[in-house]
Amino acid sequence: MIICTKNMDYRLGTQCQFVQNQVMVNSEKERASLLCMKALANRGRLDKVSQQMASHPQYLESFLRTQHYILYMDGPLPLPYRHYIAIMAAARHHCRYLVSLHSAQFLRVGGDPLWLQGLEAAPARLQHLDHINKVLAHQPWLTARSHIQALLKTGEQCWSLAELVQAVVLLAHCHSLCSFVFGSGSESDTTTTPRVHHGTPPGYCLCDAANGNTALSPPTSGPMEKMLRRRSLDSSCDVGCLREQIHKSQDEIKERKGDRLHSQTLLHSDVEEEEEAMFSTDPSRFVTDPEFSYQEFARREEDHFQVFRVQDYSWEDHGFSLVNRLYSDIGHLLDERFRNVASLPFPHSPDLKRAIWNYVHSIYGIRYDDYDYGEVNRLLERGLKLYIKAVACYPDSGKTPLCPLSWTPIKASEKVHVNLLVMEARLQAELLYALRAITQYMIA
Repeated sequence: MIICTKNMDYRLGTQCQFVQNQVMVNSEKERASLLCMKALANRGRLDKVSQQMASHPQYLESFLRTQHYILYMDGPLPLPYRHYIAIMAAARHHCRYLVSLHSAQFLRVGGDPLWLQGLEAAPARLQHLDHINKVLAHQPWLTARSHIQALLKTGEQCWSLAELVQAVVLLAHCHSLCSFVFGSGSESDTTTTPRVHHGTPPGYCLCDAANGNTALSPPTSGPMEKMLRRRSLDSSCDVGCLREQIHKSQDEIKERKGDRLHSQTLLHSDVEEEEEAMFSTDPSRFVTDPEFSYQEFARREEDHFQVFRVQDYSWEDHGFSLVNRLYSDIGHLLDERFRNVASLPFPHSPDLKRAIWNYVHSIYGIRYDDYDYGEVNRLLERGLKLYIKAVACYPDSGKTPLCPLSWTPIKASEKVHVNLLVMEARLQAELLYALRAITQYMIA
């Protein structure tokens, strides 16, 4: 018999816990790999947003499911309107990345290329949405019942309540996504994943991963809109399509003047051409009042804007039921996103996550009576607070140099986690202001 005189380093319970944690890590990696492989199968490369979020696959699934539902599934707004509203929202923060993607998708779903010449070329109904887009993007506390009433007033160019709710959700989704793109550096990163040139079914969508569909579906021959509901958001051929359609629209204009030009064939996989197409999509053409921007809520001069108290109007008690009633199922999808980002594993104190969330809300004038805001200053270092504020309020790489996240120790996945918290907190803040204004309109 051999007797070991040293103490056992690993007890049975510790070993079981280690094995359990290892299984969880492996399953998360497999989940992320599945999502990434399906993205590659669909587009031949991974879009930058999915690459960043892949470190948190549970959240990525809920994000993709929500985005797919808003952009492609049943709803009162036509598909071209949805992508044009996304363009308007991204343009407020001069996010060329999202403006280019949605411009390409706008053309794919049958949008009029002339609308891409600028906001003034769009229908009056979309132009009327510009003011609430501007307010929600920069100073959401200004959102008032009068804005809702102006859009819903009787007339040829009025909005229905269901259409307006979907538009508001789209605006808030894209505004907050601009923050994530800015914080993760996706817009400034011009490197692209090499494309896979062997064939894949054109109807196969990354969003199938979020919806649990694992089989590759053959190409469909049904109506264009049905097929496009299963398409994903980003592809280099979309950018090529964007440029091709713009050339075609210019040719048509010249033909009407008697000067017929022949359209040129574009190579979609050319990286230089992709970058040129992205550069040609100038966000400023979709922006009015470019000087309107975020102002410090705490230092505002208008005394009649009161602090938004969550105890009076909250997502759980008010916003969720209203949005779910007017835009079926979207409340459940949004709530799943909020719950997923709150439940993501975080190596630091759970109090830190709540401090980040509440700090973003306080920046936008939303306060919790049961929270000690001294915790924000205690838990959030000054560098981290500057970073959060830049991502939440000034996500414009052309105007705001992003301060580095000097928070140690921090891994890449932890920085993504911070960006996700900022994005979702901002999304909920905008929705609270917009839905409260809609509620005030309905009960007036």
